[in-house]
Amino acid sequence: MIYSFFNFLLRRKTVICLLCLMTFSVVVHAAPQIQTWQTSNGAKVLFVPVSEIPMLDVRIVFDAGSARDGELSGLAVLTNGLLSEGAAGKTSQEIAEAFESVGAQIEYTASKDMAVVGVRSLTESRYLTTAIKAVTEVLTQPDFPQDAFQRELNRMKISVKAREQSPSALASVAFNKAVFGDHPYASPSSGDKESLDLITLDAIQAFYKKYYVANNATIAIVGNVERWQAEEIVKAVVSSLPVGDRAPAIPPVKPLTKAKKIVIDYPSAQTHILVGQSGMKRGDKDYFSLYVANHPFGGNGFSSRLVEVIRKQHGLVYSVYSYFSALRENGLFVMGMQTKTEQTQQALSLLNQELKDYVANGPNEEELEESLSNIIGGFALKVDGNGKLLEYLSMIGFYNLPIDYMDRFIDNVKSVDVDKVNDALTRRIHPDHMVTVIVGKQ
Repeated sequence: MIYSFFNFLLRRKTVICLLCLMTFSVVVHAAPQIQTWQTSNGAKVLFVPVSEIPMLDVRIVFDAGSARDGELSGLAVLTNGLLSEGAAGKTSQEIAEAFESVGAQIEYTASKDMAVVGVRSLTESRYLTTAIKAVTEVLTQPDFPQDAFQRELNRMKISVKAREQSPSALASVAFNKAVFGDHPYASPSSGDKESLDLITLDAIQAFYKKYYVANNATIAIVGNVERWQAEEIVKAVVSSLPVGDRAPAIPPVKPLTKAKKIVIDYPSAQTHILVGQSGMKRGDKDYFSLYVANHPFGGNGFSSRLVEVIRKQHGLVYSVYSYFSALRENGLFVMGMQTKTEQTQQALSLLNQELKDYVANGPNEEELEESLSNIIGGFALKVDGNGKLLEYLSMIGFYNLPIDYMDRFIDNVKSVDVDKVNDALTRRIHPDHMVTVIVGKQ
């Protein structure tokens, strides 16, 4: 019986007041030591013991994001969302009550690269046993009931219709399609009208059987248990998963070879503007140079160049920003803002000019020094709780990053200088090959 190990779990008393700690973070003063192993059926495991509070977070990550949708955009999101709608003969209400009865929280989500199932629970055995049993059933024995499938499908269709009434959503969908072209990243993760009309329950079940397998799984564990307990928990959760095959590699993102401009007429109060191109991927050799480069340009809030010029000096926008979104293959480099319709061309011209100047000259020494200080000083806040540690473990395991990634993060940031930033910007950012999407009154 896979749950028999719980007889050996911690049996200390847990007072009721500890329940309130479930929403608080535990402070970590140094990069944690990550323990790793692989299960007998092929799942990768990363574990960090944290003893300050009696809680445990377990996250199972599958290479089953929307990049695997094929022609059925929305398939990954719908499959993941249906897992807790019925499992092991239990209704969604019974599943929810099982988690609520012990104060546990279930997590399930899907993005472009990954699909996630997870749970957070107190570690006392009377709570943890129920929580792990419930999440195991959701993960390994989904029923995919017909009524739930139809209900969730209809909900996604309504969401797609609502997206048509949102200028920011219209801009985002158009931008992704223009940047990624025929790549799997191009399609909206939540689907579109045509694809949702084609998704069947058979397609859901086939997607689950193909991708929710042990060889395609990464498990992250953070909390107040010992190594042997973590190993038993992992066995309980994934031992019933078939071995299966790892998902095949997705193709590289093709770089843009010319500029593209998309104008969508929409009766909004302001014009929504997105400008950008493909950016970088996880583990990219230029990752830290580009990460640091973006900080003074458009990633440091009110201290960034874009805010200084376009908002403060010219008063054209309230918010303007830039960011890199790193994925398994090159994600996005995005600059975004909203402005009054009559100011669109002026704001856009300033945005493009600032990008050209920045790529040509890079940051000055003062900007770089301030950015390095901010990034290094803020890193402790990125790993100061169980949930944040779990995010990092998931990322490190899923993207096959070095196991000492967190240990070396600050050193990698410190190694970035003006020359490295300028070199990366010149090679990777191409102001003349940008996608520009404008949504607003024309």
